[in-house]
Amino acid sequence: MSRLAFRAAAAVVGVALLALYLTAALFVADLLRAAWAARPDLPVLLALLAAGALASAYLSYRLGTAQLLANLEGDRVPRERAPDLHRRIDSLAARMDLARPNLYVTDARTPNAFAVGGGSDGGALVIDRSLFRLLSPREMEAILAHELAHLEGNDGFAIAMADGVGRSLVGIATVAALPALLALSGLAAASGWIRGRPSDRSGLFARLHHALAGGLFAGFVVATLVSRSRSRKREFAADDRAAEVTGDPIALARALRRIERAAEPSWPLAPFSTHKRTDEPAERWLSTHPSTDERVERLRQTAESQGPTRRIPVGLSGASVGRGRSRR
Repeated sequence: MSRLAFRAAAAVVGVALLALYLTAALFVADLLRAAWAARPDLPVLLALLAAGALASAYLSYRLGTAQLLANLEGDRVPRERAPDLHRRIDSLAARMDLARPNLYVTDARTPNAFAVGGGSDGGALVIDRSLFRLLSPREMEAILAHELAHLEGNDGFAIAMADGVGRSLVGIATVAALPALLALSGLAAASGWIRGRPSDRSGLFARLHHALAGGLFAGFVVATLVSRSRSRKREFAADDRAAEVTGDPIALARALRRIERAAEPSWPLAPFSTHKRTDEPAERWLSTHPSTDERVERLRQTAESQGPTRRIPVGLSGASVGRGRSRR
């Protein structure tokens, strides 16, 4: 095929692509325009959008919680199978004026403990079996108090709702921008074909498309960062509450260190493991938990503030160990 014939064919393809994308953009714009014309008054519309976002987040939270418990590789533990553990949980729940949660013991790949649910149903407390070998009784009590603090504050629900609402807002913005995205994508593709460079996406329309898509993605990232930031703050709050209830912040600090060290892989390719420590700011911002160093240092300061009689173990003074990533 001669160059002239190729350019002619490419121009035809470009025009066809442009017509296809613009038709799709106009169709979506008409749908949005019709929906906007049929909208209720602005206060009612905002109330409906807010209700929809909250309902979506709540449904996602409830379904996610139920699925998590259904997929646990463990069992619900009745009182007769672990009376001492149940008595500890009863005592802590009574001190915290908290509805008693259901207890599950599971076999995970790493030492872990986490709480799900909360509110009037009490939620569920999930403990990995390895923690019973790893932690002393006082350390186990501190970890239990930390997780019960999450249930007391209904943290999982609050964080899930904030995350769901943020994602819903980004989703609404994406739907509103969809006609522009389609039109710019069509213009960028058509421009490349018409110029005889089908793979070239360096023109003005391509840059505008990337800018708009990047802005929407930035909104998603911001919503995620806000949710993760709140999650890290709730971890600190749960640490403080556990230290208050047990009166032993050092026990929790020791437990965090033990779990962190036990979770670190020792096999030769450990640098490539997901448990590796990192100082990358982006990874810290996206983490749901603060670093173990930060948590231990806060607990150490809490212990020091309780008086000079509180002994600080040498292994807990300063930042001697890197970051943990457990869901504790």
